[in-house]
Amino acid sequence: MVWIILLLTMFVDIDHLFAEPIFDPNRCSVGFHILHSYYAIAVYVLLLLFGNKIIRIIALGLLFHMATDFQDCFWTR
Repeated sequence: MVWIILLLTMFVDIDHLFAEPIFDPNRCSVGFHILHSYYAIAVYVLLLLFGNKIIRIIALGLLFHMATDFQDCFWTR
């Protein structure tokens, strides 16, 4: 069940559909897209600290997603 929840957190990339262009290989997702913003990351941290078990798993998946997207920022610069 945890694996499925972590897999579903990949849907945070839905905010890429609202960008123009949808994919830009030289763009850093963190800080650009609304669900990848620093405010959203702060909310994910708060959910990790204060949520129930399911919410914490979701927050952990979202933070792992942000970490991997942030890693991509080093390759695009």
